[in-house]
Amino acid sequence: MIGRLHGTLLEKLPPWIVVDVHGVGYELETSMTTLVALPAVGEEVRLYTHLSVREDAHLLYGFGRDEERQLFRALIKVNGVGPKLALAILSGMERDAFVGCVMEGDSKALTKLPGVGKKTADRLIVEMRDRFPHWQEEQGALLDAASHAVVKPQDPFADAEAALVSLGYKPTEASRMLSGLDEGLPTEALIKSALARQMAG
Repeated sequence: MIGRLHGTLLEKLPPWIVVDVHGVGYELETSMTTLVALPAVGEEVRLYTHLSVREDAHLLYGFGRDEERQLFRALIKVNGVGPKLALAILSGMERDAFVGCVMEGDSKALTKLPGVGKKTADRLIVEMRDRFPHWQEEQGALLDAASHAVVKPQDPFADAEAALVSLGYKPTEASRMLSGLDEGLPTEALIKSALARQMAG
């Protein structure tokens, strides 16, 4: 079981990253919350990981904090929620906000997340409500947007749109979410702004 990685960040191709650990490149899929908090390519990075073993593949997921990994693991235990949807939920809503929605039974807010319909939202509330009381006492949400410099992609809008589509948004939705945003923003900031706009309704 791979539980943690410490190495050099080689690539950022949302939602995928590659981390070099002593000459071995580990490919990980991350939430947008973790992605925007990563340092620049070429810098040192530490990530908590979750390894998913399937018949056709071994998939590695990376998280900036253990609290985010804990929520990911809790989400994939819910009937009908796989890793892809769990990452979409983590990308679209900070941990504390998600816990609040579950505890308050706010299914309407949860349905704003990609891939979460009314039935899934209700299932999340029913199956996860009992797991969260002790989490509410912890301080802070998931990682804030990184203040580190990032390597600007050649086409940040195209990369951001592709990342949003990978989360489950339709191409037309992704394009609308990015419409009007500052063209000078890097990919990670565009994704964060688009997701914030979507959740704001």
